[in-house]
Amino acid sequence: MTDLSDWQLDARLAAEAKCAAELGLCRILLRNEHRFPWVVLVPRRANVSESFDLNGPDCALLWGEVDAVAAALKAVTGAAKINIAAFGNMVPQLHIHIVARSPEDPAWPGSAVGWATPEPYSSAPSFWADLLARLNLSER
Repeated sequence: MTDLSDWQLDARLAAEAKCAAELGLCRILLRNEHRFPWVVLVPRRANVSESFDLNGPDCALLWGEVDAVAAALKAVTGAAKINIAAFGNMVPQLHIHIVARSPEDPAWPGSAVGWATPEPYSSAPSFWADLLARLNLSER
């Protein structure tokens, strides 16, 4: 088991989250933006800004979790496309955005990132509970 005592979630990522749960490596955050089913995975490792900063097993686990969450998000939302991105220009802590997209969303076919000021949820969306159930997780 890896020591997590040095790991902290960046305050900006925490501020953008509505809910959270724990995967094996990553904390999964529901981004507080009701127009898009959007989650963010953050590996619970200190001082990591790029996926290649992780050791081999952690890097493989990261991409396995990304794929599992992306597939589950597509299944529970019926999305036409899943967008996966790791930017890190404003928040250097490694985090992976996973966004379910469809022709009905307001930014389609353009980017959901930086499209407009986020509009928060009034309560957690039903897809969040469905996603956690599909991944056998419980809310943190």
